[in-house]
Amino acid sequence: MESIVDSHQHFWQVGLFDYPWMSADAEVLYRDYLPSDLQPVLKECDVAKTVLVQASNSLAETRWMLSLADNNQFIVGVVGWVDLTSSDVGKQLDEFTAHPKFKGVRHLVESEPSDDWLVNPNILRGMKVVASYEVTFDLLVHTRHLGHVKTLVEKCPDLHFVVDHLAKPPIASGEIKEWSQALKEAARFPNVYCKLSGLVTEANHKTWRAEDLKPYVDCAIEFFGTRRMMFGSDYPVCLLAASYKEVVESFSSLLSGLSDEEQSRVFATNAIEFYSL
Repeated sequence: MESIVDSHQHFWQVGLFDYPWMSADAEVLYRDYLPSDLQPVLKECDVAKTVLVQASNSLAETRWMLSLADNNQFIVGVVGWVDLTSSDVGKQLDEFTAHPKFKGVRHLVESEPSDDWLVNPNILRGMKVVASYEVTFDLLVHTRHLGHVKTLVEKCPDLHFVVDHLAKPPIASGEIKEWSQALKEAARFPNVYCKLSGLVTEANHKTWRAEDLKPYVDCAIEFFGTRRMMFGSDYPVCLLAASYKEVVESFSSLLSGLSDEEQSRVFATNAIEFYSL
């Protein structure tokens, strides 16, 4: 298999931007994570390229991520943030899309108090502007949000979406039915993709094994096929439960039954095509 493309990783500096999820009880995550931390790990795991994803709803953080991409060849794409509710969203996208490594937009939807935030008329208006710039949209959602994907896709049929972390299935509890039905509905739309990422942290952090993830990964393969699915490490969040290498190895074993071409698609080609890397 060719070198891996990691479709989902983060960097941050404590106190530099507002991270709503970051507090002193965030354990191993409450420290700076910068390219110099990740680079040696990528070499060890044969990961050639990464997509750097926002962790703060902040224009300043997006500018900072693009500057990291300028200075680190392995970062080939940036998924940043724009204010979808703003009348200036087009100006923000003018600025960011002028940078060749700006590939997509994400918002911390899971932090919004309202579960139907995605289908608010103001948000849908902003999404249509995003679609007109031919960049993608990462959906940071949970099971409770997936029911709104149908409305979102019908209103924005030209926008390519990717569901981050398989919508965070409840792996630790073993519940699968409600999540799988909701994900299956979202997968009906050909412009909706998914990321095999963030699963180890939805399992039991101390006792998880690859087998615990298997039923959820199998559902994703059944619903999305191997052409709309991409590997992501969710580094450094994954460190709550596993090393970067353990994440790569667990997905390699879970996908070992696929053909070489299918594995190459999940571990590299799909991300390259989706984000135009």
